Amino acid sequence: MTALAEDGADPDWEYAPLRIPADVNRPTAAAQLSLHAEFGGWELARVVRYVDGTRRVWLRRRRRSGAALPLPRLSV
Repeated sequence: MTALAEDGADPDWEYAPLRIPADVNRPTAAAQLSLHAEFGGWELARVVRYVDGTRRVWLRRRRRSGAALPLPRLSV
């Protein structure tokens, strides 16, 4: 897999890294990510699950011209 362009090197996509704590169960995390996808236009780019149960998630969406939308955050 290629490295994600979080530093703005990819002009077509913007990325948002998220950390999901270990105490957040899978259905709750999936519901939160689904809301970001539906209302923010984000899609799942990559997920890494660590031994301690935390997850590192990268969301991406096409860059839009005009007003910048806020980056997603998980409410846990």
